[in-house]
Order: sequence, then C-alpha cells, then structure tokens
Amino acid sequence: MPTEIQEDHGRVARSPQVEILRSVCMAESLSLLALICIAVPLKHLAGHSIAVSFLGPIHGFIFLVFVWNVCRIISQGELTLRAGGKLVFLAFIPFGGIYSWWSLR
Repeated sequence: MPTEIQEDHGRVARSPQVEILRSVCMAESLSLLALICIAVPLKHLAGHSIAVSFLGPIHGFIFLVFVWNVCRIISQGELTLRAGGKLVFLAFIPFGGIYSWWSLR
C-alpha cells in the first residue's frame, strides 16, 4: 500500500528511492533559496544579472530532476499521488522543500 507524507505521526518507508528523493528535495529547496535570496537581490539591487543567469538554469534542472523522481516513486507505488502533489506544490514555496525533506524522513 502506498505511503503518505508524514503528517504528524507515522513515517514513510526508508527505501533507497525515498532517500534519493530526500536528497534531491533538499538540493531543490536550497537552489530555490539561493536564487531568491542571493541571485535576485544581486540582479535588482546591484545590477549583476550573472548570478541569475548562472543559478536559474541550475535550479531549473534540479527542479526537473525532483519532479521526475516524484513521478518515478509514485509509479513504483511507494508514494501516493496526493503525497506527490503535495511535494511538488511545496517545491514552489520558499522553505517548502525543507518541510518536504523533513516529512520524508
């Protein structure tokens, strides 16, 4: 039976695929935070757009890898569609990925 994201109690099974998803989840979250907190202010306050040009594609690639991993784990039956949707939704919110990383422990 597929597992849900940890709400308050219970845990997701610690399969190797879930551990990989946790790692990608943290990388995606940190790249989003770096983009929002470092690159965008540098672009708009200091006029240095190179940081956005560098971090934007990196974050985009990591996000695609994250979504691919979520879809892969859902298709393997280790995560419900609803839980996967929550993970992808939280990836759009700063610090949401850190919550997702924590909830997948």
